[in-house]
Amino acid sequence: MRRLWRQPWTGWLEILRLAESLAGRHRNCGRIWLCRRLPADLSPCRGKAGIPMSKVLVINPILYTAEHNRIPRVDSIKDTMIYSMCLGFQEAGQEVTLIAAEDYRPGKEEDYPFPVLWFRTVGHKVFQPRCFPYMPALRGYIRKHTEYDMIVSSEVFATWSYTAARLCPDKTLIWHELAAHNNMLHQIPSRVWYHLVARFLMRRAKVVPRSAAAASFIRQFMPRVTDTAIDHGVDLQKFPLPDRQDKEDQFVVVSQLIARKQIERSIEAFHGFVRQGNDGYRLCIIGKGEEEERLRNLVRDLQLENRVLFYGQMSHRELMPIVARSKALLVSTRKDNNMVSIVESIALGTPVVTTSVPYNADYIRQEELGIVEDDWSGDALVRIVADNKRYADNCVQYRRQLSNVACAERFFTLL
Repeated sequence: MRRLWRQPWTGWLEILRLAESLAGRHRNCGRIWLCRRLPADLSPCRGKAGIPMSKVLVINPILYTAEHNRIPRVDSIKDTMIYSMCLGFQEAGQEVTLIAAEDYRPGKEEDYPFPVLWFRTVGHKVFQPRCFPYMPALRGYIRKHTEYDMIVSSEVFATWSYTAARLCPDKTLIWHELAAHNNMLHQIPSRVWYHLVARFLMRRAKVVPRSAAAASFIRQFMPRVTDTAIDHGVDLQKFPLPDRQDKEDQFVVVSQLIARKQIERSIEAFHGFVRQGNDGYRLCIIGKGEEEERLRNLVRDLQLENRVLFYGQMSHRELMPIVARSKALLVSTRKDNNMVSIVESIALGTPVVTTSVPYNADYIRQEELGIVEDDWSGDALVRIVADNKRYADNCVQYRRQLSNVACAERFFTLL
């Protein structure tokens, strides 16, 4: 066992193999019994032909991004992407259950309109909860609860997706976001997983990409990748369009104030915009993080104290009016996947100025929902202001496609 911990990229593969072997020895509970020995029409892993799917299991252990191995506690999960997606399934008339890691359980007790099950994670030295948690009880739960018609599991590079794909490949949809290898341990675990585990042991499950970039990446390893990509949905009831579409002379940043978000680049671009004679504009920064003091110092150095406002962490209810009244959401990140803040901004009719890094950039460019430029500057802000009504109208027209209900319904056309 000591050898396994010294080489974690092989260690967790050995542990997975051991867990599956032990499960297979249990009488009438093995992988083969579940998926191969029963006739197709009686298999608990298949929905009955002609009967609409009505029970959905969503497996998404990681509810929000943690930059370090110590998961920060939050008071609520109701602003998370996956919670909104589960609401979409429910509003589409389905019975949905969410499985998440106990590490992400909020500090305060909450009531939810659907079951949320918190599973304990183990082996944190290898299976780090912030990026690769392992929930050993999941196998027994899926084996016992055969009533689900569809299982939506997040990410191919995931122990929980492996479990679902092995037990119930015919009713599992792996909702995949990553478009590059995970950098954990110099990408060695990721490369082993995709080339061996995914390619040979998960190949029967269907993969639903969240973007064109994710589709291009995962097609190298998985044979059953859908042509349809499904982005993160947003609850349009929580993000209604304002009665008036008049925009104020302001821009907004909604982000963690951490290094990889490069908020300083947005501030510097705004400074360049102001120097072009746009003195009446302000920049609203919503979020908190370890870079806040450095960013405040930068604002002072640029003499923008009266034009750049730091709001701190805000709930959706608090930040929505600010985003809706802004000319554009500004994004300068150097590393991100699909950004929920972009989806929410578009849903509120607010265009986006972003680098090409977020996967959302593809449809922002294609649908003209804003400006996509690497190293964008104050000139991009001049252009987004000059043509703001057209960009905002495009966002209003596109927002229906981002509905969490519409996104949930698309899953049923793909199984």
